[in-house]
Amino acid sequence: MKLKPTVWGLLAEFDSPTELIVAIEKVREEGYSQIEAYTPFPVEEVPEALGLSKKRTMSMVVLIGGVLGGLTGFFMQYYAAVISYPVNVGGRPFNSWPSFIPITFELTVLGAATFAVVGMLGLNGLPRPYHPLFNVPRFVRASRDRFFLCIEATDPKFDLAATKQFLLEHASKKVFEVPP
Repeated sequence: MKLKPTVWGLLAEFDSPTELIVAIEKVREEGYSQIEAYTPFPVEEVPEALGLSKKRTMSMVVLIGGVLGGLTGFFMQYYAAVISYPVNVGGRPFNSWPSFIPITFELTVLGAATFAVVGMLGLNGLPRPYHPLFNVPRFVRASRDRFFLCIEATDPKFDLAATKQFLLEHASKKVFEVPP
């Protein structure tokens, strides 16, 4: 039987983005992999320092939504004009695809936009009404003026005392234990 962990992770606080970047690089050099950074504004160097790769997942989700929306629009009109209720208007063919373009385009945009919103929420793990970091009172300042680095307890190299000492040595202002 596994024991419930005593902490979810350790949270280190920094005053500037430069200190945070330096700390991230040292943490990665030390071999930690389950790390996250929280900043009050976008810092360009953070994703690179964390080793996050640029994935094309979101663009594929939007592409799939657009293709599905376009195909739905076209075949919906095709079914109505050719199979369900064929009407010969002025001798035109039943499958007059140029007249299907406006609705096909509109449903392509609708499908892509819908998949973009749902995909963004899903890939970001939202909605997330609870996160263990919310239990740390100082974490409120992550949206104002402080920079935070979190090392999760699930990291294979994580040892509470050694990791805490390591973070304190590398210019963090304070280190907090994050309760689960």
